[in-house]
Amino acid sequence: MSQGAHSQYWWVNFTRAGAYAVEESLWVPLRGHKGEKNDPSHAIRQVRAGELLFVFLEHAVGGIGVALGSAFRTPSPPRPTGSGRLASHAGWQLPVRFFELAVPLTPKLHMAALKPLLPATQSPLRPTGVRNPAVSLTPISAELAAALRRLLAGQLEEVEGQIRAAVGSELADDWSESAIRHRTDIVTADKQQLIRARRGLGAFRSNLENFESSCRVTGVLDRRHLRACHIKPWNASDDAEKLDGCNGLMLSPHVAHLFARGYISFADDGEPLASEHLNPAVLQSWGLRLPLNVGAFLPRQRVYLDYHRREIFDKPEIGRRPA
Repeated sequence: MSQGAHSQYWWVNFTRAGAYAVEESLWVPLRGHKGEKNDPSHAIRQVRAGELLFVFLEHAVGGIGVALGSAFRTPSPPRPTGSGRLASHAGWQLPVRFFELAVPLTPKLHMAALKPLLPATQSPLRPTGVRNPAVSLTPISAELAAALRRLLAGQLEEVEGQIRAAVGSELADDWSESAIRHRTDIVTADKQQLIRARRGLGAFRSNLENFESSCRVTGVLDRRHLRACHIKPWNASDDAEKLDGCNGLMLSPHVAHLFARGYISFADDGEPLASEHLNPAVLQSWGLRLPLNVGAFLPRQRVYLDYHRREIFDKPEIGRRPA
């Protein structure tokens, strides 16, 4: 899954009797407060890492959540402050990072646009725009999510930027690794090689070391102190690209950090490129003086460098994980 793209959107109604936040997670009971089966306990198990949740509290959508993993069964945690009691049964807990909206969205003020897009069943809102107390967590369509995005007037894009800065690349890597583990079209040994490549190990590093023997910036030759870094990020690469030695550079750790986060890149002829966001004091503190040229790259490397210059370089605000 690419960053910023979500296969599913969810709506969560926070209530004392149903779903509520517990630290950095969403919790729902196995059964509702009257003992009936609780639909959220089924829905929460369908949420996958990277998917977005619109959080409705009181009378407005006041926050956005991003799932950090899959739900797991857990004993009942304490009720939110002020509820006066503990839940008496177990439930499901979903790791979620919550982000507060600066300007909450009140649906009842926009029902002319939202009402036609509400689910026919398990709608989180009543036609009047108030919360449906029978629904705590439910999937919503991409069309409804798009309408909410428009009404939030840029706030969702801002939150998505915060998500990428906080957990984006690591989350994308985790999602990709989980997808590899669940694949049935490749054998276990191949899965392990793809996963090890995420950390610059295994076949990927061996393939890379065939023609990259040192850090092009610092000149360090001791491979024990060098990182095998993907040029095109691991989570954006297909199986072949994940293991392709030409999709990599051997870099000193601090140089790998700058490269992975888009603060530096290279032209095909080896000319270094520095982002306008790169603080010169960082280079000075690390004792780095970018050389005039690091040496021309192989034709196959240039294909990956083109991707890095277009998608990674000079975009450090996307918060990519250091290599």
